[in-house]
This record gives sequence, C-alpha cells and structure tokens, in this order.
Amino acid sequence: TLFRSAPRTGVLSHSCSKMRFLTTLCLLLLATPWVTSKPTQEKKDRIHHGKDLSDHQHDDSKDFQYDHEAFLGKEEAKTFDQLTPEESKERLGKIVNKIDKNRDGHITHGELKEWIQHTQNRYIYENVNKHWADYDKNEDDQISWEEYKNTTYGYYAGEEFNDLPDKETYRNMMKRDERRFKQADKDGDLIATRDEFTAFLHPEEFDYMKDLVLTETIEDIDKNGDGVIDVNEYIGDMYSTDSNEPEPDWVKTERQQFSDFRDLNKDGKMDRSEISHWIMPPDYDHADVEAKHLIYESDKDKDGKLSMQEILDQYEMFVSSTLTDYGHLMRQHEEL
Repeated sequence: TLFRSAPRTGVLSHSCSKMRFLTTLCLLLLATPWVTSKPTQEKKDRIHHGKDLSDHQHDDSKDFQYDHEAFLGKEEAKTFDQLTPEESKERLGKIVNKIDKNRDGHITHGELKEWIQHTQNRYIYENVNKHWADYDKNEDDQISWEEYKNTTYGYYAGEEFNDLPDKETYRNMMKRDERRFKQADKDGDLIATRDEFTAFLHPEEFDYMKDLVLTETIEDIDKNGDGVIDVNEYIGDMYSTDSNEPEPDWVKTERQQFSDFRDLNKDGKMDRSEISHWIMPPDYDHADVEAKHLIYESDKDKDGKLSMQEILDQYEMFVSSTLTDYGHLMRQHEEL
C-alpha cells in the first residue's frame, strides 16, 4: 500500500507458514539496527495519488479507447477487442446486470462510479484472491479474525510472543491488525468477506477506512506521542539523520515544503487536518467524472440514469469489438 503498515508489508500479509514468518521476523530484527543507522536517500511517498483511468487521451471524436479502459479496465478491454459486436453486446448486458446492485433496471451515477472504481482496482482484488486460501482455512469463503491471526502470528500469539526478542513490538503489531480488521468488518462479526478483507489489506482504497489510514500514519511518524507531527518528525520519516554528514539538498527542500505547504496554519506542526490534507489531498475524481460523462452521452430520455437499452444502444462507447474498430477505419477511409 502507499501507506506503510508494518504488520503486512511483505512479511505478514502473505505469510503461509509459521516457520517462514518467524525466520523472517528474526532476520528483520537483526537487520534493523544496521538499516536505521544509515541515511536514506529514498523518500517515502505517503501521499495517496488518484489514478488515471487510461493511458489514452480522452477524445471521443477520435475513438472511445479511454472510455473502454475506464469502464472495463485495461486488461479486460483488450479481450473485448477480439469480439464481434454481437458478442460484445452480450457480455456488456451481463456486466450491466452486475452494476445494477438494487435490481431496479437502471444504472445510477453512484452505481456506475462504484463499478469504474472496482474495475480500476481489479489488480488489488486479484492479489487478494491469490492469497485467499492461505487464510481461509475452513474454506467457507470468509476469513475470521482468528483465522488471520493464527495464520499470520501462529502459536506465538497464544504464547504472548515470549520467545521473540522484541515481543512488545509484535504485541502492538497484532493489536494494530485487530483494530484495522474490526474497522474493515462492517457488520462487526469479526468475519471478513472478500470486500472487507480487501479493505483490511488495502485501506487507502476505501473511503470508510481512510480515517484509520490517517491514524496509522500519525502513529508511524509522531515519535513523541503528542498527536501532531513537527518538522523533525516529518523529516525523520524519510531521512535518518546522521550528525556526521550534511543534509542532502532534497532534505532541505522538504523542510521548506513543510513550512510552505504542509503546515497550513503556520504553528510549526501538522495537526490531524493538515496531515489529512497532505496524505489525502483533494483530488480530481476520475471515476466520478467518467461516470457523469458516460451517463450524459448515453441518457437519451435525460432522466439522469441509464437503462439496459440505452447502454446497449451506445455500446461502442462502453466496449469495443474488432468489427467496430474495422468500421471506424472504413469510415476514415471513405472520408479520404
């Protein structure tokens, strides 16, 4: 994730065996003094950047490739390129039924935006699915907190990590995981669906998890525990100070950035609101804009939502096929 979460970056999120987990932890503990004693020239990027929906230019007068990739995702759009118009329409109809969550026969702006967000995050869901069986031990297509805890921390959790050299660190890691799991678990039953487990592993992608992302970021950087981040804590998150070496120019630039752009009220520190503005800045909502665009272009009766027929009538904007692309080329040839 873009926001560092010690329990699941690499080691804990994909641990499949207790032995590998414990071995890795020990190596990390042994390596930590050496790593933290050196200046880091590589800045951490804690900012959650909005993602473009397509690499193509959005110009419907030329083609609908941007819309195709926004609506289907880049990889899925490629599969539609191999279909006939009839096949494309058939698959599009099935997709529309998936988008229509309340089964009222119409696609609202909210439903379309949620679908576009889902397609853009498909790689995240695929990654979760890849490792699902590692945690879902009873194969009920859900993951309980106990299943996750036992798979990730093993019997050392029951033993309170007594055999580990830094047991308090791992107790705190498990508490932090449990808090995040409970936040992701919308119905509070301590059993996660696939969507809830995805929110647990990738909280920055879910609106209802972003306040917790903010809390975790503050906990990571706020070394004196006063609930705010001063300039030294801000710099310390990206650069380990060594009094024997001069600060690189980029660190001096970051200090100025803190003063000019991070500390909005100029009191010498970032409070919760300012930290939120830093890591989750107001951004251009690509999915929202694209959903509005697709509705505007396809909504023939101008009721603010799309019927199945309206979408199928405008299917070339939503999906592609080899024959429609060929037809576009033929039109260009005729114009010449």
